[in-house]
Amino acid sequence: MKEVILYTRGIQKSFHDPITFQVLFDIDVEIYKGEFLSLVGKSGCGKSTLMYILSTMDTEYQGELTICGQKLTGQSLNALAKFRNESIGFVFQFHYLLPEFTALENIMIPARKLGVKSYTEIEHDAMEKLRLLGIEDQAHKISSRLSGGQQQRVAIARALINSPAIIMGDEPTGNLDSYNSGLVFEIFKELAAKGQTIIAVTHDDDFAKATDRIIEMKDGRIVK
Repeated sequence: MKEVILYTRGIQKSFHDPITFQVLFDIDVEIYKGEFLSLVGKSGCGKSTLMYILSTMDTEYQGELTICGQKLTGQSLNALAKFRNESIGFVFQFHYLLPEFTALENIMIPARKLGVKSYTEIEHDAMEKLRLLGIEDQAHKISSRLSGGQQQRVAIARALINSPAIIMGDEPTGNLDSYNSGLVFEIFKELAAKGQTIIAVTHDDDFAKATDRIIEMKDGRIVK
């Protein structure tokens, strides 16, 4: 039986400036451990808004969000920040690496912020992630000197450093050419095969069709 790692009940969301406008309607979704899921829909359909709620970064909504058996709705901002750092890894369209830091130093940042392991242990873990992604030879290169594909792989390694329960990607291949998009997709596929849960917002139909499941949104509702 599949283990549910994230679920929502009756999520609704409205914006109120300049007028009240509802963007999400009664969103019920279940996501399973080890599932590679894509969230699709036309621009303005609400998928990015939903992702921000699932990531716990948006707390202004109605309904209930539970991740890893922990109800997160109503938790304090500090508690949510701690949960995010421990349990969610993020990969964005743009890598957001610190340009003056090496690849290795960038990957270490979330683990150093978490403060659970020693510097030496974190450095070792970061090198392991670089090996996993096939770019250990780039560890000590300044990130601004890496290629776009290498930068995105460093960003994935950074997302993995705290062994998160879920990786959330917002257009994770949107800034890459087709070759590097394929590499990133294969990395995600291999991670999911090892039990990593991945949720990706994407406009790339080929990317979405190759994932385990597609959730399609339209006008603030799940339609498929």
